[in-house]
Amino acid sequence: MILVVGATGLLGGSITQQLLKKGEDVRILIRQNSPSEEMAKQGLATSAHLLIDAGAEPIYGDLKDPGSLVNACLGVETVITTANSILRGGEDTIESVDCRGTQELIDAAQGAGVGHFIYTSARGVHIDHPNPFFRAKAACEERLVASGMNYTILKPGMFMEVWIGAVVGIPFRSGLPITLVGHGNHRHIFVAIKDVVDYAVTAVTHPAAHNAEVLIGGAHSYSWTQIVKTVEEVTGRSLQINYAPLDSSVPLIPEVMSSMMSALEMYDDEMDMRATAAIYGIEPTPLETFAEEFFGVPA
Repeated sequence: MILVVGATGLLGGSITQQLLKKGEDVRILIRQNSPSEEMAKQGLATSAHLLIDAGAEPIYGDLKDPGSLVNACLGVETVITTANSILRGGEDTIESVDCRGTQELIDAAQGAGVGHFIYTSARGVHIDHPNPFFRAKAACEERLVASGMNYTILKPGMFMEVWIGAVVGIPFRSGLPITLVGHGNHRHIFVAIKDVVDYAVTAVTHPAAHNAEVLIGGAHSYSWTQIVKTVEEVTGRSLQINYAPLDSSVPLIPEVMSSMMSALEMYDDEMDMRATAAIYGIEPTPLETFAEEFFGVPA
């Protein structure tokens, strides 16, 4: 049995569907009164009912409820978690979900005798990172490595669907200018969700993934200005860019993403994926391919 935590998110939902297609027994953790059904209509989540209809076994619980996590892990061989608080609100915070909640899940899995724990972290996390999201991820990595379970830590770059979808996609579809911070000229690693799905699903059985950190990048690194120009090229539309000073608030996106936009203009990030792609048999999705699919341009 594989338990997927975060299954109603975009990444977790796709992982669940791929595992079910492979014939795996999958259990999904669902919160009572989850907003996923409404968010799914906006393309921001995966419908729990869709996953259940496809064969997933639902179990109700919450990362903020340690007892429910113990129950969810019973009889489970592998845990995959993609859960985070980015699109949540209220009591669902970085501290309660990304930090304490995930560590409670690690403890529950260890206590239940889970053999393999696959954790979706991020590139660049550090226990002293100035961003609390990255500090929380680093703390969970440390807890997982110390647990004694076989672990796989997936460390992808920024999700194209989330970041490009928010920064470029929302104003693109609204006919509004695109706001970039600074000069938008620092290059960073963007990853298609489907690539991370492939790594997560492959990690369940691939021996190279045991007790390993798997860095996941794209075909190349891109600056925000390059990304906008690529969208212009594949859609044939001319897009207006407003460049805002560092530490500006970017309209239409969550504040945590807005603050990170400024941080991204402080450095460049490059990565060669050829060796990792060869080991796992997964080729990175190019930006052009993503843009064509995401912005509705026929291949």
